[in-house]
Amino acid sequence: MDYIQLNLNIAPKNPWLEIITQELADIDFDSFMEEGQTLQAFIPSDLFDKKKVNELIEEYRAKDIAIEVEQIHIPSQNWNATWEADYQPVKIEDKLIIRAPFHSKEGNYKMSIEIQPQMSFGTGHHQTTYLLCDTLLDEDFNQKSVLDVGTGTGVLGILAAKLNASHIVGTDIEAGAVENAIENIGRNNISNFEILEGDIEVVTKKDFDVIIANINKNVLMQHLKSYSERIKEGGSLFLSGFFETDADSLIEEAKKFGFKFVQLYTRETWAVLKFKK
Repeated sequence: MDYIQLNLNIAPKNPWLEIITQELADIDFDSFMEEGQTLQAFIPSDLFDKKKVNELIEEYRAKDIAIEVEQIHIPSQNWNATWEADYQPVKIEDKLIIRAPFHSKEGNYKMSIEIQPQMSFGTGHHQTTYLLCDTLLDEDFNQKSVLDVGTGTGVLGILAAKLNASHIVGTDIEAGAVENAIENIGRNNISNFEILEGDIEVVTKKDFDVIIANINKNVLMQHLKSYSERIKEGGSLFLSGFFETDADSLIEEAKKFGFKFVQLYTRETWAVLKFKK
């Protein structure tokens, strides 16, 4: 899949860079990087709506916020080459290292996951994936069934398998992500992780012990009813892919479907929410 990269030079930076990042996430931008005054925002090319972006930029320019914009088209093959050139291992204290096949093995980590970096979301570098990995390492997965919604590279489901989950089902709407997740499952010698292509409705199992969803706020809000239908009483739901400022609205919506808020975890303005059914 091709991507669009926007480089937005924003002045003054604070608080507008963070606010504009949130606005872009609401119109389907799914990855962000910050370099000085510049925000780099990425979106699949088929989801890019230039009119919405222009309207957003003009709205902030009208508030006397200076925004310069550069738009770059990134073909899929070039994106993958960029990932490999820039990709560094992700280290969570001494508990976990997420490395690529081309990295040499290093350090004395309690757990290691090998991920081939592709277009799929979930290498551990994004704050939400890192935060979820760190959170899940402290959870009890022993002999529990797990649903990983929007699995991307499969990294979270692979982690659940390494934490002794009994069976994992992962879903993704992108064929490329499905292919990449299956490859990564094989790389990590996981035999109890099943991948399905499609949205939440492709999942027919109704009694998961744990559901993990690292997507974006709008999709999570739409999916909460489906999560409620597919999780056991007493099961744990982990949501991520959104900013800390969105937590309250997700908590309120989740209550409507029988979820009790347990805890909020944050990292650099991003958040993870834990619920119990």
